[in-house]
Amino acid sequence: MIRVISHSNESFRNRQEAGRFLADELKYLSGKEAVVLGIPRGGVIVAAEVARILNAQLDIVLSRKLGAPYNPELAIGAIAEDGRLFLNQELASRVRADKGYIKAEKARQWFEIKERIRRFREVKLKIPLRGKTVIVTDDGAATGATMQAALMSLRQEKPAKLIAALPVGAREAVELLADHADEVIVLRAPDYLGAIGQFYLDFSQSSDEEVLGILRDG
Repeated sequence: MIRVISHSNESFRNRQEAGRFLADELKYLSGKEAVVLGIPRGGVIVAAEVARILNAQLDIVLSRKLGAPYNPELAIGAIAEDGRLFLNQELASRVRADKGYIKAEKARQWFEIKERIRRFREVKLKIPLRGKTVIVTDDGAATGATMQAALMSLRQEKPAKLIAALPVGAREAVELLADHADEVIVLRAPDYLGAIGQFYLDFSQSSDEEVLGILRDG
């Protein structure tokens, strides 16, 4: 199910405000023991506001997409935080991603995940998701590939319900995510989306230190 709140080009003040607006649309989950997952880095700022307002648990999702040859934004699969691989075999064959390419791409993305585990999991242990309502957030989705990878890997953890919640998303990205989530909620789905930053008055680059601070507080 896709729920688009507006096709407006109106900007959010910052990621915190975007998170508060998202939480307003998710209030039906307040007190339902939901888990809110943010995609580092900017998505964690959004997720923190959603979790605070819903009185939900806060965590991060550290999955990475496996990009297609010559088109890294096209996700042919995803690798989860525990190393499990999800591969869209049909798409991988179509873009001619052979075993050698997939092995190399998996190794490259696994290295990135391990680096993030080293930085973030010392502060926040992973929350088990089986049987829970899981809300995944980011600060926006232009192609949807990063969120798609997160949803692919999280589905393997068997949550009761998997929700993708975004302040802004391109229409094509929203439709893509609907294939991987039980529900997609988007506050802004404009007719044209050039860059996510154009929908924020303050789109300052977030840092690992900021994410670590949020995780310590959460």
